[in-house]
Amino acid sequence: MKESILYWVTHHGYAGLFSLLVLGIIGLPIPDEWLLTLCGYFVFKTTFKFVPTLTAAFLGSACGITVSYILGRTLGTFLLLKYGARFRITQKEVDRVHRWFEGVGHWTLTFGYFVPGVRHLTAYVAGASKLKVPVFVGFAYAGGFLWSLTFISLGYFLGEKWERIAETVHGGGLVLAAAGLLAVAVYLLRKLW
Repeated sequence: MKESILYWVTHHGYAGLFSLLVLGIIGLPIPDEWLLTLCGYFVFKTTFKFVPTLTAAFLGSACGITVSYILGRTLGTFLLLKYGARFRITQKEVDRVHRWFEGVGHWTLTFGYFVPGVRHLTAYVAGASKLKVPVFVGFAYAGGFLWSLTFISLGYFLGEKWERIAETVHGGGLVLAAAGLLAVAVYLLRKLW
């Protein structure tokens, strides 16, 4: 997979970075942090320039999370209405999630980028809970910018050591994502019983 990503980015440059991040944020199995750190390394080697790299990464993450939000806003409500009763999801619980997103949940749009798996779901849930577009844009796009800046800078400052650190960071993020999914599964199972 990583060889294909390397090939795609080296042959398509900033457009390759943009397209891979759009697909990765929507949910395809692309190692996004590894990709961003690689591009930071390319900035270190002067193969890429910093501002266009950050711009392509930010726009790719913003477009990807917007598509996820739109899917959640259109299909999420339909799926909840059609299949929610099977999982004992009531309108009351949907309203609770909506209130939570309006209150403090929108911060998961900003910081959820840093946890693999979470960034893919937060926009979908925000859309399904009908989070207002300006709130979504403000928090999600700020998160995309911070996330892109962090990992591109990491690749730049680590230089030749970028890949070893990127693997460690990605592995730690996967552990956090697995713990979060386990917590959600336990909650849902408790609710079903």
